[in-house]
Amino acid sequence: MSSINLKHYLSQVNDYFSPKVIGEVNDAYIKVAKINGDKIPWHNHEDEDELFLIVEGSLLMEIQGQDSFVMEKGDIYVVKKGINHRVSSDNECHIMLVENKTTRHTGDVKTDITRSIDEQL
Repeated sequence: MSSINLKHYLSQVNDYFSPKVIGEVNDAYIKVAKINGDKIPWHNHEDEDELFLIVEGSLLMEIQGQDSFVMEKGDIYVVKKGINHRVSSDNECHIMLVENKTTRHTGDVKTDITRSIDEQL
């Protein structure tokens, strides 16, 4: 296995809100995605934590019942299992995610941007 260049993989992502798997660690996928706008619905992942790393740009992280905050390039945040959350960005933001292989994109909430695990591979 060779090293993974995040910018290379992100250059191949054409659709916003559509994560792409770029690797795996144990039972988790490493994914990249581009966010621009506020189409991600409020959702949670009942049994799984989700790690966000901001590669480029800034991301508004909203956690139900807490003050929202902006994540900047280089920031990492872990959304714990069962916590309702959503993310958005006023300008294009590049992110890396680490999620269990069974994590559904938008939890039990299905919208026009929801992608199956197969669509992310």
